[in-house]
Amino acid sequence: MFSEFGNVSSRKVIMRRFTLPAVGLLGLAALALTGCQSPTAEAAPADPNAPITIATLPVGDDPTAENPIEVFAELLEESTGRDVEITDVPDYLSVVEAIRADHVDIGIMSGFPSALAVNTGEVDALVAFQGDDKPVSTCVVLNDSPVQTVDDLEGKTVAFADQASSSGYFMPVYMLHEAGLEQGTDYEAIFAGGHEGSFAALQQGQVDAACTAVMLTELGAPMFPFADGEWRAVGESPAMDIQGAVLGRQSLDDETRKVIQDGIAEVFSPENAEALGAYGAFAAAEQTVDPDGSSFESFAEIAAVAGVELKDLK
Repeated sequence: MFSEFGNVSSRKVIMRRFTLPAVGLLGLAALALTGCQSPTAEAAPADPNAPITIATLPVGDDPTAENPIEVFAELLEESTGRDVEITDVPDYLSVVEAIRADHVDIGIMSGFPSALAVNTGEVDALVAFQGDDKPVSTCVVLNDSPVQTVDDLEGKTVAFADQASSSGYFMPVYMLHEAGLEQGTDYEAIFAGGHEGSFAALQQGQVDAACTAVMLTELGAPMFPFADGEWRAVGESPAMDIQGAVLGRQSLDDETRKVIQDGIAEVFSPENAEALGAYGAFAAAEQTVDPDGSSFESFAEIAAVAGVELKDLK
C-alpha cells in the first residue's frame, strides 16, 4: 500500500517517537487551562536546528506496511531539512491539548476537531485542506444484514469511532439526523475508540452498523478489514467545506511556521498520495495557508446536532 515512496530514503532519517501517557495528558490539560499561551504573546527566537514535533494518534497497525504518520514525518524531514519527532497520544482531544500546552509544534486533524481547537482561541490553523464536494461518511453493515437504508437503523445499535471524529461521528450523526433518526432516541450509539474498533464491533456482531469514512472503505485492507461481498454501505453524508487542518502552537516563531507551511505544501502533493495512505486524501486537496477562523463556522450546525458546541474544548 505504501510502496511508492519516491526518494525519501535519499538521506538517513533521524526520527524519534514517543508515547505520552495518560498521566501526562492530565498534566497538559491542567497547564492548558491555567497557563495557556496568549494569542498575542511574542514567539521565542527561531532555532534552525530544532526538530519539528508532532502529536498524533497511531495510524495503521499492519506490520507489513509503512505507517502513514511515519511516512509523513519522513517526507516532512526531506522537505524541511529538520528532524521530526512524533509523540503518540490516545485521542483527538489529546492532540489539541498537547499543542495548547506547547508540548508539540503541530498536529494533523480532521475538520471537526480542527474547528473545536481553533474555536478555543489558543490553537492556530497553519494550513487547511479544502473539501472536495464528495460524501465524507457512510454506515457499513454486513452483507447479510436486514438493514438496507438509513431508515432501517431505527432501533438498532450503531458504532462510531470517537466523539471528536469528523468522519466517524459528526458527519454520520448528521446523516442520521437528516433521515429523522436522533441519537439515544431512535438508535443506540456506542463509541469504539477508533475506526478499527468500530469495524471489530461489527465483525463480532456487537453492533448492527459501523459508521466510518468513505475513504477508508475505498482504501481496503489493512485500513478496512472487509472483503468485497462481506459488507454494504448504507447512506452517504454531505461533504465538508474543510477536510482537515494542520494545527500549530501559537508560540511558533515566524521562521518555523513558514518552514512547516512550505513543507506541508510539498509533502501533501498528488505524487505522495499513495504513500501517505490514510492521509492521502489531503494530498489532492486545495490548501489554504493561515485560514481565518470563520472558515470553520459551517461546522457549527452539524456539531450542534451531535450535541457538541465549538466552545467545549475550553
